[in-house]
Amino acid sequence: MGVHNNKIEMLFISDDYRGMGIGKKLIEYAIKILNVMYVDVNEQNIQAVEFYKHMRFEVFERSDLDEQGNNFLIFHMRLN
Repeated sequence: MGVHNNKIEMLFISDDYRGMGIGKKLIEYAIKILNVMYVDVNEQNIQAVEFYKHMRFEVFERSDLDEQGNNFLIFHMRLN
């Protein structure tokens, strides 16, 4: 997991370890200790979008480009 300026920049869990609560624990830590409030998620990554919604994030904005200017539909999410 990478965090910068109250925003989750990346979170990767190996397929072998998914479903064990590791992502949930990392997000809980990021919220409580690192004061995370935001995350950007590729709209097509349904699993990630649903995970962050489960973790109390909500979509507040949508972009057609990512931060590098590539054509990716991005959901900007914030902690509710």
